[in-house]
Amino acid sequence: MSNLKITEIKAFVPSKDFELSKQFYKDLGFTMASEGGGIAYFHFGQVSFLLQDFCAESFAENFMMHILVEDVNSWWEQVQQSGVLEKYGVRVTALENQLWGMRDFCLYDPSGVLWRIGQNIE
Repeated sequence: MSNLKITEIKAFVPSKDFELSKQFYKDLGFTMASEGGGIAYFHFGQVSFLLQDFCAESFAENFMMHILVEDVNSWWEQVQQSGVLEKYGVRVTALENQLWGMRDFCLYDPSGVLWRIGQNIE
């Protein structure tokens, strides 16, 4: 019998300025576990992604990541206290209850990638 168990899935997140983006994610609280060949591996606990030193601008501005969290209010505070809004001039939306049963907010990284961070409320 074949073993088709999947152990992880990661997205390749584009970056216009690789060094700036790496620092942004570190400042946000992610750990950079490794780097090489234009790819940096970031994680926060068991959640991870690959930051790439490549960017097609229209792709980056239409790329979206979603993080499902246990406490979105704590994440909102983490973003506010991390200093990334002022340091990088990035945007964050207000916390909102969505019609689809989630409370969330959006954070844009320096390349325009949208991160939707939310928790289920139903």
